Amino acid sequence: MNDLGDVPWPPAPIRTERLVLREPEARDRATFIELLASPDVHTYLGGPRPRDELERALPEVPERWPGSLVVDLDGAMIGHVLLRRATAHHRPAAVGKVDLGYLFLPRAWGSGYAAEACAAALDWLGGVLPGEPAVLATQTANAASMRLAAKLGFTEVERFRAWDADQWLGLRRSPRRPGASADRRLRHRPLTSGRRDAL
Repeated sequence: MNDLGDVPWPPAPIRTERLVLREPEARDRATFIELLASPDVHTYLGGPRPRDELERALPEVPERWPGSLVVDLDGAMIGHVLLRRATAHHRPAAVGKVDLGYLFLPRAWGSGYAAEACAAALDWLGGVLPGEPAVLATQTANAASMRLAAKLGFTEVERFRAWDADQWLGLRRSPRRPGASADRRLRHRPLTSGRRDAL
């Protein structure tokens, strides 16, 4: 995987109704360790990494590179969205395209945060790289990710076998109209001063 090229980075924080997508900071390190060491988070990702290894190996500000966005809810990190150029991929159809990845803490599951954050990241991508297609790969057994891919507008390119599991590869074409999302309800917009949406 590689970065996004000549895209200005970091962007201004991307705000949705409930979330802020921003560059990683030192205060996020403990949450990154929690994400990467979680057996629940990594059920379909090859398993968690040992916590002690992460404590030693992660830099003070983890995952700080173009395309890496922390998902922040009320001032605390709940997830991570990644947009990376797929320079080497198991499937030729994905090579050269922007690959969408995401990780969310289990306590943030089931509230629509992943859909909201990923839609905002894809809208941002469409604004800085108009017409750029994105790909998403997930295990077919990961029903939640399969539903999310459909909600975000990814359509199946192929199914394949890798890492001893059945995998799914989807493609999302950039909307024709800048800022248009696959689902209008997921479009990001600035927060209204003094307004708090129910969680």
